[in-house]
Amino acid sequence: MRYGRKGKTLVNHLVFVGPAFIFFALIVAIPFVMGMIYSFTSWNGVSGEVQWVGFENFKKIFTSDKQFFASFWFTIRFTVAAVLLSNVIGFILALLLTGPIKTRNMLRTAFFLPNVIGGLILGFVWQFIFVKGFPSIGEATGIGFFKLPWLGDASTAFWGLVIVFVWQIGGYLMVIYVAALQNIDDSLLEAARIDGANRMQILFRMILPLVVPAFTVCLFLTLSWAFKVFDLNLALTNGGPYGSTESVAINIYQEAFQYNRYGLGTAKAFLFFLIIALVTTAQVYFTKKREVEY
Repeated sequence: MRYGRKGKTLVNHLVFVGPAFIFFALIVAIPFVMGMIYSFTSWNGVSGEVQWVGFENFKKIFTSDKQFFASFWFTIRFTVAAVLLSNVIGFILALLLTGPIKTRNMLRTAFFLPNVIGGLILGFVWQFIFVKGFPSIGEATGIGFFKLPWLGDASTAFWGLVIVFVWQIGGYLMVIYVAALQNIDDSLLEAARIDGANRMQILFRMILPLVVPAFTVCLFLTLSWAFKVFDLNLALTNGGPYGSTESVAINIYQEAFQYNRYGLGTAKAFLFFLIIALVTTAQVYFTKKREVEY
């Protein structure tokens, strides 16, 4: 059987795109639509009785669910701190490891390795470090930093989560920034040096504007990861002490699967999705406007 050009194109699309589209529909699209529908219902997630309640779940969130807004405020503070620190540290590591260092490839691998470890495992490892390791070092050295109640106090638990998050993804961001720095034409930097520019002027006037596309990608990734932090938060603090480090993702998980209020949980998830979509879209829009070509 002979196919025309359009027929061959259709067959190629079905062969190469069709399986991916089917899996995307089954795993992402259909559950997303079902979640939107369930957000307007009262369902415990188990029984076959689903009661349509309209906007009651959303009204309850905005009128009487104080813990959701406490979790949201924690997530905002965590996101701001984690995004800023992880990008700054990732960029500094990239600057250092694009220089003439003999062991730079080995160092890049070492800094990237934490990203390979799963969030749950990483959380349990750092929980042991904070609870057992740091106090032992504090007793041996007398340094107050290691004697802090890292997971027992709201403020130190917050920064403990930030430290572990930055430690995990800093190396991943470093790889992206390294690729961007290596893509800069050396002749541009050499011309700036000949014209008398110092290191700080080259960094802020030349390098930073040229790696804005990498900042766009890294800010997008870190914003979405920090907003949706779950496994690391669950393993390290489980929202404690007394719910002070409970992220929105954990709040949604507890609402749907522990308290068996699946309709209310999906309503929270839908609101959370809209907020993340708006924030990341705005971030990409504004950073794209600052990108330069050379």
